[in-house]
Amino acid sequence: MDDNIKRAAEDIVKAGRKKVAALTGAGMSVESNIPPFRGKGGLWEKFNPEEYAHIDTFRQDPAKSWSMLKDLLDVILKAQPNPGHYGLAELEKMGYLSCIITQNVDGLHQRAGNREVVEFHGNNQWVICLDCRKRYEIATVLPLKEIPPLCKECGGNKLKPDAIFFGEMIPPEAISRSEQEANNCAVMLSIGTSAVVYPAANMPEIAKWNGAKIIEINPERTPFTSKISDYIIEETAGKAMPRIVEEVKKLTKNI
Repeated sequence: MDDNIKRAAEDIVKAGRKKVAALTGAGMSVESNIPPFRGKGGLWEKFNPEEYAHIDTFRQDPAKSWSMLKDLLDVILKAQPNPGHYGLAELEKMGYLSCIITQNVDGLHQRAGNREVVEFHGNNQWVICLDCRKRYEIATVLPLKEIPPLCKECGGNKLKPDAIFFGEMIPPEAISRSEQEANNCAVMLSIGTSAVVYPAANMPEIAKWNGAKIIEINPERTPFTSKISDYIIEETAGKAMPRIVEEVKKLTKNI
């Protein structure tokens, strides 16, 4: 494990400035006490996602979707960035990390200090009115006094978290920016992702096809491990990223 930590730091430094990209998934936030939706004890054990988290359900019966969203937001809004988030923010500040492509909707990367973040599935820190498209910070509608919350701009009753529901398209600009990063990076970190949710899972594959090294950081092996990863650090992001950052600092202290 120590050898792979050092190897990752060497690969990051060798890649050069702004040549490292990261793909992050639900495992990234587990150490912030946000359980994966699909895992044991996850949200989808309690609520059928195709029923409660589908855009058609939200449009027809927003109160039903909000009964699920209340539970989700209770968890997300209490969460704080963990050492894995701060490690990625440090890599960006040092000039190596060009972008994070995240499947997460918790906004923890930005709160940790990252500025270049592509959110594949949106962000639950914001709500948007489906009638007039006005966006509000989630804090402005909390605590929920009515379900669904009302838009103060137009009075519409379809304020929705600004995250992608089932049945909605991934924003084209998110796909375009992600593909651009995957095409141009020399190293891609795949952190805490199950590697089964597409099109996000395409990004390490695109990077690999273009000659990038794929470094997987995950306590469990995934379809990436045997297919496209150059090597895996079988550890959580919160434990691995601070150690990688320290090794990068050692390698660059005289540069």
